[in-house]
Amino acid sequence: MSNDILQYQIGLTLMKGIGTQLAKNLIAYVGSVEGVFKEKKQNLEKIPGIGSVLSNQIVKSNVLKRAEKEILFIEKNKIETYFFTDKNYPFRLKECYDAPIMLYFKGNQSLSNQKMIGIVGTRNITDNGKKICTEIVEDIVKKLSNVTLVSGLAYGVDICSHKVAVKNKLSNIGVLGHGLDRIYPAIHRSIAKKIIENGGLLSEYISETNPDRQNFVKRNRIIAGLCDAIIIIESDKKGGSLITAEYANNYNRDVFAIPGRVDDTFSKGCNNLIKYNKAGLITSTNDLIRAMNWEEIENSSQNKKQEIQLSLFENLTSEEQTILSKLKKEPNGINVNEL
Repeated sequence: MSNDILQYQIGLTLMKGIGTQLAKNLIAYVGSVEGVFKEKKQNLEKIPGIGSVLSNQIVKSNVLKRAEKEILFIEKNKIETYFFTDKNYPFRLKECYDAPIMLYFKGNQSLSNQKMIGIVGTRNITDNGKKICTEIVEDIVKKLSNVTLVSGLAYGVDICSHKVAVKNKLSNIGVLGHGLDRIYPAIHRSIAKKIIENGGLLSEYISETNPDRQNFVKRNRIIAGLCDAIIIIESDKKGGSLITAEYANNYNRDVFAIPGRVDDTFSKGCNNLIKYNKAGLITSTNDLIRAMNWEEIENSSQNKKQEIQLSLFENLTSEEQTILSKLKKEPNGINVNEL
């Protein structure tokens, strides 16, 4: 893709008041993202949802100059971009009505792995919450293949899940509420660097975007949209993870929550999600696997591996086949003198 097209794509995202749906309308009527900036004002006004105010902004805007600066940052830092019309835009996210127009990604993993699991929760994680989070992530590594963990790199449950994923070499994605030129909170810079080595950092924001509160609320919809399933480890009766759960439910994703004692502050949110049928109750990774019907996928994957392994021995002599048969009957090993 040429830098000219990328410049127009970034420019479109910088237009105030133009979200995914309006962007789709603009491109559908004009024919291309480049055409949006070259179309006459009177023609833009005729497009549903645009009107005189937005059309005037498009014609007179200087966003392309800012977009040109952003391209230099992207090239210098080896950042990948995904415009919502691109074939490699994450397919799960593309299903969401309010998906970002553009995504910026620094990393080396696919955003469309076979299984995508989001883990979120309170910033004030308890010792019990850390224990549960650690056990679930470690179990995911042991019991599931082709899986990527997604979280928000915030304090508490988020950073706990990222750290356990990194330690166990599990691919994981950190979704940010600011540009890729910084890490917030700054104390998480070291773990962010490790995430990039086996996963990546994802944002809808250009560089120099501050970590404002509203950005993190919008960030939650990306976590929800990217995933097949969202797990809330701990949450107060109000909190960002409940917003993520709401987005996930709206996107028809599977939502799960870890229950807790009724008088535990940071179990109230999870208990309420379960109580009002907004989340399934799970206490282990096995519960998740059963609820998602991932047992069949994993069994199918194992069977394919066995078929490949057996195909390696198709042309053995009768003597070699006899030895192989004995070895198969003794999975724990056999003395060479017995062969």
